[in-house]
Amino acid sequence: MLYPEPIARLIEAFQKLPGVGPKTAQRLALFVLNLPREEVVFMARAMVDAKDKTKYCQICGNFSDSDVCFVCGDKRRDVHTICVVQDARDVLAMEKMREFKGVYHVLGGAISPMDGIGPDQLRIRQLLERLKSGQIRELILATNPNVEGEATAMYVSRVVKPLGIRVTRIAHGLPVGADLEYADEVTLSRALEGRRDF
Repeated sequence: MLYPEPIARLIEAFQKLPGVGPKTAQRLALFVLNLPREEVVFMARAMVDAKDKTKYCQICGNFSDSDVCFVCGDKRRDVHTICVVQDARDVLAMEKMREFKGVYHVLGGAISPMDGIGPDQLRIRQLLERLKSGQIRELILATNPNVEGEATAMYVSRVVKPLGIRVTRIAHGLPVGADLEYADEVTLSRALEGRRDF
């Protein structure tokens, strides 16, 4: 072992982060060791607080620190248009472009039979409950442009169409296989503008 046990454990912990390999984990661990203790405690508390105090909006499923997220709580939003996304991170990506004025519905994933995820594991039932209000005019399907995202969009479209609500799909200004959270604002904006009936 090259490092004492506490440092080795810290390196191992950093390697659990997405995109962090052994060398980056080592650099991060050594960086933390050189920080003042107060900053390390602050970082650790921030992580624990984020884990303990973050919940999901009771209406849409977005990240929130209260029962209703900042979008659903905003009375200026167009409640007649719902943008359906796979993950709460996708709401943040869409909000960065500052053009969408409607509300969201987070499915909590995508249909993926290979991973044992079917429609019942997603928040589709909650979406249908929201649509029963009769005030929704358009449902924008903004799932990721990959096989799972397309399958999910097709399924949601099929169950919503009989309700007489316009169902659109964001245009593929996004590369196939990409995730919404990594797209830039211009690409997302063009994809939203170029949506089509589904």
